[in-house]
Amino acid sequence: MQFASDNRAGICPEVLDAIVEEAAHDGGGYGEDIATRQLTAAFAELFEHDVWVYPVLTGTAANSLALATLCDPWGGVICSRAAHILEDECGAPEFFGGGLRLVPVGDGSGRIVPSQVASLIDTAGEHDVHNTPLQVLSFTNLSERGISWSPDATAELAGVAAGRGLSVHLDGARFANAVVGTGASPADLTWRAGVDVLSFGGTKNGALAAEAVVFFAPEHGAELERRRKRGGQLFSKMRFVSVQLLAQVRGDAWLRHASHANAMATRLAVGLGVSPPDGNELFVPATTPEVAAWRAAGADFYDSPAGPDRLVRLVTSWSTTPEEVDAFAAVARPGDAADAGRAAVPAAERAEKS
Repeated sequence: MQFASDNRAGICPEVLDAIVEEAAHDGGGYGEDIATRQLTAAFAELFEHDVWVYPVLTGTAANSLALATLCDPWGGVICSRAAHILEDECGAPEFFGGGLRLVPVGDGSGRIVPSQVASLIDTAGEHDVHNTPLQVLSFTNLSERGISWSPDATAELAGVAAGRGLSVHLDGARFANAVVGTGASPADLTWRAGVDVLSFGGTKNGALAAEAVVFFAPEHGAELERRRKRGGQLFSKMRFVSVQLLAQVRGDAWLRHASHANAMATRLAVGLGVSPPDGNELFVPATTPEVAAWRAAGADFYDSPAGPDRLVRLVTSWSTTPEEVDAFAAVARPGDAADAGRAAVPAAERAEKS
């Protein structure tokens, strides 16, 4: 009963087969290889747009290099108070960005309200030598609380930033789950909605270690190349990163695996008697004794220990089985499924927003 993270899942067959096949022959170094060149073409087809693709090993590297490229060392990046770049990347964006500042907004739910972004930018002053000029807006889809951004919501938020001269970065660690959950195309969730650069996540969706920085305009390419090399993310055998991403996007394996993960999360929600999620993450309140009992039964998950009640995060993956889901539901099913206090967090946030 592994629900701690989709990072803990194994390598999907498509990716493993691609690595084994690539290992059978030599290839060019440092991205000068057939697979990496093919990756750009594959992503251009996927996004229905010319793209500039830079494979890296980790999501932290993808986010940090993208932000450092868009933001001056004295600039500011607006993000959610729950943003991964703020809470879970050990200062890497600031490090790679030479001191850039992360400027949080919102209530920690992972959602960013466009009016709050507008107010923050508009009240930031004239950005003279004493101020931190706000230069980038970064948000995540799926959000850190598992909420998806629709194309319209993305366009509204990105429009607020772009209209005030800011670039827009999208952290897509679970972008595949967002595409499946919204039913929207990759293009509609990114460049058509005003996103300038995407951190495309592969690892959580079955890769060994593969992410990519995807620019939708060419002007930042040369700088990103230098930053990637300087940051230790330009690999001599880059083709082994590229083939992982190729294996995912060719034949829509990335969407099949994300669809399965989302379906398992929905099955889990039904089993627990809570509202279905937007993607593959559930956030369910539980008491401290319940958390202990679930772990004693063999379940693995993350939870927040603050206060008398805990908020448990349950994440499904491409390899989650129905048997795992049903076994956990049998252990953890609430005594009263109608108890409104046990409604999953995404549903509560949707109701609050409406």
